[in-house]
Amino acid sequence: MKSEVAIATINGKAYFLLISELKERNINFLSIVPGDSVPLEAKAVITTEKERPLISHEKVLIYDETTDPVAVVNEAVKILQGKESYDKIVVGIDPGEVTGLATLADGKIIHTKVCLSMNEIQKEVKSTIDNVDLTVTKVAVKIGDGVPRYKELLANLNSNLPSEVILEVVSEAGTNKPYRMDKHRRGLRDISSAISIAGREGSIYPRGSVEDKEE
Repeated sequence: MKSEVAIATINGKAYFLLISELKERNINFLSIVPGDSVPLEAKAVITTEKERPLISHEKVLIYDETTDPVAVVNEAVKILQGKESYDKIVVGIDPGEVTGLATLADGKIIHTKVCLSMNEIQKEVKSTIDNVDLTVTKVAVKIGDGVPRYKELLANLNSNLPSEVILEVVSEAGTNKPYRMDKHRRGLRDISSAISIAGREGSIYPRGSVEDKEE
């Protein structure tokens, strides 16, 4: 299989974080030294701001090594799909002690994650919509209602996401897989549930300040 994403950096931290994200998503990549010619098979090149002048390619993506690589890898995936922008992005969330998260763009899964804290969930969702033009792409975050914690998560995302993002509460009935004690299998179950939640219609949560809702 062709490696259509090239990583062009000698920054050790940036390289490690980028290839870890690419491997997690099973995206083939190739590594080049900034200044070397980019192989013809590469449709996108990811590099750092400092090394950008050394890259000659039509599709160069800049990664800020102090941030999560999710956003820039999402941009690379979009290029591989031949899209300038997505019509709709849906993030499905299966809350719990272990929270499954799945991101679908125009109906295709582009990212999955297992989160262990509220902060990690918020970080993942915000990274997903970084660089997304919300005037062009409709973004919805769908949260399963299977555990009481979903209300806390809903309030948290309502306070921290742009007002253009649609929040929905989705019934989890029928989404959960049989429980397994093995943590890896449990994570897969949570991700599977998140994918199911992303594909369901939910009840739209009216956006506004927490103070407004308490009045």
